[in-house]
Amino acid sequence: MNTLELGNKYVALCKEAKFEQCLQELFAEDAVSVEAWAPPGVERTARGLAALHEKSRAWARDNEVHRAEVVGPFPNDQRFAVIFRFEVTHKPSGRRNSMEEVGLFTVENGKITREEFFYTAG
Repeated sequence: MNTLELGNKYVALCKEAKFEQCLQELFAEDAVSVEAWAPPGVERTARGLAALHEKSRAWARDNEVHRAEVVGPFPNDQRFAVIFRFEVTHKPSGRRNSMEEVGLFTVENGKITREEFFYTAG
């Protein structure tokens, strides 16, 4: 798949909340995920497909999603960007909030090798 095709598939799977399938089908085994922020004691960077699966499961376990919007992709050579808008309740704290972030994805050999997220923490 080229970058646009991969981006379109990524967005389609995210819109259906098929995040695990998205990781399994579209990400390289050695993919890297980088968050803009992480709480103390938590790494900002996850390395390898197994770590990305665990990160995805932890997010789903800790958050109840009330509304989700995925916009894009916006391709540029070997990268594409996606906008995410969520309204979630953080289960451990009970705090409900809206969040918006941009994901920037790098593609090599038909697979996503890196994802980076940009958002305002807090």
